[in-house]
Amino acid sequence: MDTNTYLPILIIIANALISYKGFNDILFFRKYEFHIGSIRAGEQYRMISSAFLHGDMTHLVFNMLTLYFFGPVVVAYLGILSFLLIYFGSLIAGSLLTLYFHKNDYSYRAIGASGAVIGVLYAAILLEPDMTLYLFFALPIPAYIFGIGYLLYSIYGMRAKSDNIGHTAHFGGAIAGYLITLAGKPEMIYDNTLMVILLAIPIVLLFILNRSGKL
Repeated sequence: MDTNTYLPILIIIANALISYKGFNDILFFRKYEFHIGSIRAGEQYRMISSAFLHGDMTHLVFNMLTLYFFGPVVVAYLGILSFLLIYFGSLIAGSLLTLYFHKNDYSYRAIGASGAVIGVLYAAILLEPDMTLYLFFALPIPAYIFGIGYLLYSIYGMRAKSDNIGHTAHFGGAIAGYLITLAGKPEMIYDNTLMVILLAIPIVLLFILNRSGKL
């Protein structure tokens, strides 16, 4: 096994074990999910614990496959400590943005590692913009198309409000992964200007929609 995959796999195992517990124990799930009312009542641990829970096996597998493919890229380029900073920085940023957007909706609930994972995804795309991802293991698409599409789908999910997935956290994670990576390697702004601009588009779109009251 490539040494760059060790840490991402440990995080994948943690997500799988905690999510599996949540699948089979509704009291455990409710205790650790992201819930605005409980967080504002003092249970801030939910802002981290909720990122290790998932709504179902499909949700878990999708997030963990993304982390498996892109996590080692970040470790290879930036090292273990920077990978951890991006992963957990994106996780926390996703929770903070969710809290900001839904602070007055005391019944709002969400779960999922998507904020942390998309932060890693954005970092990996910035570091290696020519990557190709095989969608459904067959259809080759540029990784940056996947990243942008993931966030556009998140906008749809935020507007639809039809599931328990933390779509708002995707944006907090993307912003953190984007900014932390550029702070560590600012030369990318000049060396990879087009990709830096393209990956900023859905982030800017989010705030335009929010300011216009369309979210």
